[in-house]
Amino acid sequence: MADSADTAAATARASDEVDPSQKEDDEHDSKEVVILRYFLQEWELVKSILDRIVDNGGISSPADVHKIRSIMDKYQEQGQLLEPFLEIIISPIMSIVRSQATQLRVSPEGAMEIIKPLCIIIYSLVTVCGYKNVVKFFPHQVSDLELAVDLLETCHQATSVTSLRHESTGEMETKCVVLLWLYILVLIPFDILSVDTQAVNKSYLDEPEPSPLVKKILEISKDYLSSAGPMRKMAGLLLARLLTRPDMTIAFTRFTEWAHEVLFSVVEDVLDHFKLLGFAEVLSSIFKVGTRKVLLSVVSTTWSDISLLMKSNTSARSPLLRKFLVKLSQRIGLTCLPRRLQSWRYQGQNKLLGETILKNSGEGYSSNIGQHADFSNNGEYAELVGEDMDVPEIVEEILELLLSSLRDSDTVVRWSAAKGIGRITARLTSYLAEDVLSSVMELFSPGETEQVLQLILVFQGDGSWHGGCLALAELARRGLLLPSSFAKVVPLIVKALHYDVRRGPHSIGSHVRDAAAYVCWAFGRAYSSRDMKDTLEQLAPHLLTVACYDREVNCRRAASAAFQENVGRQGNFPHGIEIVNKTDYFSLASRTNSYLDVAVSIAQYTEYLYCFVEELLCSKINHWDKSLRELAAEALSALAKYDPEYFADHVLGKLIPSTLSSDLCTRHGATLAIGELILALHSHGFVFSADKQKSLSGVVPAIEKARLYRGKGGEIMRAAVSRFIQCLSLSKISLNVKTKRSLLDTLNENLKHPNAQIQLSAVNALKHFIPAYLVMLGDKTANEVTLKYLELLDDPNVAARRGAALALGILPYEFLVHKWRSVGTKLCSSCTIQHKPDDPDAEARVNAVHGLIAVCEMLTNSSTDDFGQELSSLYLFIRNDVMQTLFQALDDYAVDNRGDVGSWVREAAMDALERCMYILCKSDSIESRKSLEHHSEAYHSDGQTTNLSSRLVGPEITTNLVGGIAKQAVEKIDKIRDIAAKTLQRILHNQKYFVPFVSDRETLEQFIPNDPELKWSVPSVSFPRLVQLLQINSYSRSVLSGLVISVGGLQESLSKTSVTALLDYLLVSESDKNEERNLREYLLSTGFLWILQQYQKCDRVITPTLKTIEILFSKKVLLNMEGHTQEFFSGILQSLAVELRASKDFAKLLAGISILGYIASVVEPNNSRALYQLLFYLAHRYPKIRKAAADQVYLVLLQNENLMPEDKIEKALEIITETCWEGAMEEARNGRFQLYEITGFKSGPSQEATHKELSKAGEKNTKVTDENESYSSLVGFSGF
Repeated sequence: MADSADTAAATARASDEVDPSQKEDDEHDSKEVVILRYFLQEWELVKSILDRIVDNGGISSPADVHKIRSIMDKYQEQGQLLEPFLEIIISPIMSIVRSQATQLRVSPEGAMEIIKPLCIIIYSLVTVCGYKNVVKFFPHQVSDLELAVDLLETCHQATSVTSLRHESTGEMETKCVVLLWLYILVLIPFDILSVDTQAVNKSYLDEPEPSPLVKKILEISKDYLSSAGPMRKMAGLLLARLLTRPDMTIAFTRFTEWAHEVLFSVVEDVLDHFKLLGFAEVLSSIFKVGTRKVLLSVVSTTWSDISLLMKSNTSARSPLLRKFLVKLSQRIGLTCLPRRLQSWRYQGQNKLLGETILKNSGEGYSSNIGQHADFSNNGEYAELVGEDMDVPEIVEEILELLLSSLRDSDTVVRWSAAKGIGRITARLTSYLAEDVLSSVMELFSPGETEQVLQLILVFQGDGSWHGGCLALAELARRGLLLPSSFAKVVPLIVKALHYDVRRGPHSIGSHVRDAAAYVCWAFGRAYSSRDMKDTLEQLAPHLLTVACYDREVNCRRAASAAFQENVGRQGNFPHGIEIVNKTDYFSLASRTNSYLDVAVSIAQYTEYLYCFVEELLCSKINHWDKSLRELAAEALSALAKYDPEYFADHVLGKLIPSTLSSDLCTRHGATLAIGELILALHSHGFVFSADKQKSLSGVVPAIEKARLYRGKGGEIMRAAVSRFIQCLSLSKISLNVKTKRSLLDTLNENLKHPNAQIQLSAVNALKHFIPAYLVMLGDKTANEVTLKYLELLDDPNVAARRGAALALGILPYEFLVHKWRSVGTKLCSSCTIQHKPDDPDAEARVNAVHGLIAVCEMLTNSSTDDFGQELSSLYLFIRNDVMQTLFQALDDYAVDNRGDVGSWVREAAMDALERCMYILCKSDSIESRKSLEHHSEAYHSDGQTTNLSSRLVGPEITTNLVGGIAKQAVEKIDKIRDIAAKTLQRILHNQKYFVPFVSDRETLEQFIPNDPELKWSVPSVSFPRLVQLLQINSYSRSVLSGLVISVGGLQESLSKTSVTALLDYLLVSESDKNEERNLREYLLSTGFLWILQQYQKCDRVITPTLKTIEILFSKKVLLNMEGHTQEFFSGILQSLAVELRASKDFAKLLAGISILGYIASVVEPNNSRALYQLLFYLAHRYPKIRKAAADQVYLVLLQNENLMPEDKIEKALEIITETCWEGAMEEARNGRFQLYEITGFKSGPSQEATHKELSKAGEKNTKVTDENESYSSLVGFSGF
């Protein structure tokens, strides 16, 4: 214990000596170092809490206990870090528990209140470090036994308040800790009867009955065997230690008889199930710690019980029960066999790394261990004379059970069975061990891999292979698998390393491959390099194949670990050290890195290249996982540089016929692999023969002739064919004219496919196919292709329009130079939604925007010799038509059932506007601009003639650009805000292209700095900066029109953040308060009036704008602007009269009514108009609106006493209070009529008729398609 304390102190001192800079380097340190570093930081907190608890006599607060438990729980995977500190933690706490246990008879409730929180701390250590490490520091004096039993009896009578661990008050934890305490106390070397104070009379001492103390322990522990909690395990451990004592013979006999009754009479209920688990677990513990002499008397009965139970339906439904029964069975078998060291076992070497290094360096190294190993394992490993032994029949039955359990459906059962086979085989003769090995190898019989077996057999197949691998690994680790058996075993292990059985839409076998790697790891540790030399040459390529190309990361890492273990201990692997450095734990984490980096590095060694190629060809190119086939095609092409001739002849010869395979996975993978392979060979300068080029050019026509696009899988074949054509184009494979036309038709068909991925692959292929094969055919072909894509822009098929827009964007300069105006004009008309009100397809508009900017860049970046006089017209077209079209696309707010699909168009438009601006800036900066200034050719647009200005970029276009993007930067979608703000950053701080005429550039650069670390998508970061743009007149209206969407939107968190930023902007310092704040409020008010006029009847903007105004009114903003308030109120009232008329939007109506209430509460002249409008809504058709209007009228009359005499106000308030505004419409109208009379407003026939006419006019302008649509807003507002 003192050593542990010293270790803890030394560790603490080491933590103080750590360099602070090293403490912060968490990214590059290992996981263990980082965890240790943070534990040492938290240990000070834990120690201070423990000291406070000890100083208070054990009294602790729930917060302190929860804090310690939360810290300990973080180290579940690194419990060894706590071991040096266990004594410091446990000893003082258990001393308090012991002292409080002595007070149980005096004050049981008070003592338990102190004990239970302390036991929570102890039990948290048990869960992290294990009970064996914790129980060593429990007090274990003889006098403690009765104290612990009394405490257990007290705990047993208490019940847990809750089953939730984080809400536990300590009942369960206390029971577990006390049971563990008794587990160590019952090991006292005295007769328990002699220390039991209750057994005082001599007559009781003479009886064979157990003492009262033992009876209490037995009774309570038996109850816990039926528990579903951790007390079952603790009680089992306690009973095993107690019943196997020499003085507990009678108690042991009675317990085994009772266990026989329980196991023999199985009842199908939940409680009985937990009791079976408890008895199986306690019997396993008894057979582990008991003496062979005592256990032999109950072997027969126990085995007969568990053999019957193993065949019952109860065990079939419980993997945990089967695991305990298998564990109990193997321990029964070990009890029946005498403990002996078999001379026939393999005696291996424990080779050190230094020995391997000296051996590889050629220096001599002698080892008497190696000589002993040679002596022990020479010849046929025959056993010594006189080693024959009689094996009981029960052992054979147990081995049969264990072998059958290797086929179990659960891993825990198979693992337990494998360990049992290893332990029992270690006590058998060599002949019997050979029989066991033969039985294990039968698990790998060919029938186990047949996919045509029945469902049960199929499910057993992978389990048997996994169990067989685990058993072989256990036999190898214990030296029970002799090198003479390698010839039979190693081929099975190789098959297991590649075990992968297709099952429906996926495959199984990763656990088998993992276990096979474990066998290889065990080989490396158990055998000498001389015996493993031939085996290593056979295993090495397969281990590296799995390490690089397995689909599952755990299998790749397991194979790498096995390879590393063999390299370190055997030293026989070719290029072993170099490969180990490459195949480390982290480099194999990424599948892509494993395929394209690690494998390529290893394949430079000829020993592994061709096995890698065969693995890809035979297993990965036709894999069921589509992404893996694509990755395998890239990996195969990455290996081509090592032997181009082999890949061009052998590999392509295998792949080309596979493109017509009936199996979809095979033909898809082969098509991809051929494309990637010919591209890789071309990049390395390989020239294909004419016959090979002819074969390659016929792949796609053959696929189409076989009609392999049809049916299931046709889509992925289309994408693969497009990629193949792209690779053909890049590789400059010779094609005849007929094949060119055929491939072009194929790509055009894929271009019209509704799948976006197929369209994109077709566009990528066309981008290279047209320049490679069609440009040389002349202008006729160019015109045909261009006109075809222009016609497709008007095709009724939506997918055709999407594909055509993308295709026009990738056309080469030669195809665009003569038809650039037609292409640009057509794409401009396809970009905006204004020309197509009935076209809901946002993807087509997005693709049109992408295509339009791509055409502009292609035309301006290529040679301008062919343009001649039209060059100025091109740039003017970009400025006047393209830019304006993109500004319109920036206002695309189309919505469908997917949400705001217009945001896709706006995102593309922002990118296109930025690129367009750079085109114009570049044109202004080059020397050819001088010739354009003197150019007198007019630009004809809509019948008007416009002279070319001195500059393409002017103040108006930059203001619209910055204002439009700034508007997007303050709207509600995080992604759009982030893209818009970063676009503004690039425009303002671009080092290559300077954008001129940016109004207030310095102010903009101040609020939008060139800081790439700013997270603009976070509202708390972006809004405080971007709201400041409201003070710039050029952008204030644009920014405000976007800001109101966020302030008045439905997202509460976004609204709260944006409102805070807006109020902070308005609340200037005290020195500038009178002038600056009034100015900012005035600019804000004029901006609101502009929005209400500009977006009239556009609920998307008007509703959040009204909400924003309402929020500002509630914050006493805009209510007292010197000289401008009445003008602002007048404009608001005019807009509300139009917006609220015939509106069915409840959010809009409620916001408008609230605004009317605020205006009606101020002085004349606008308060009367506002009150009149409020009174009008007292008879609205929606009861909720009538009630809201009545509430506002009530508040107005209370706050504004100048509206009418006091007696009339009291009468009006009485009418408002007594009228049921949510009731019948007639009652509401009568109440409103009375209020009209009191307030002096007339509601004669003419005025009523006017209101009705206005309502009808508003209803005519609103298209109603459903009789229930009038209540849709109400339902939405109510949250349903």
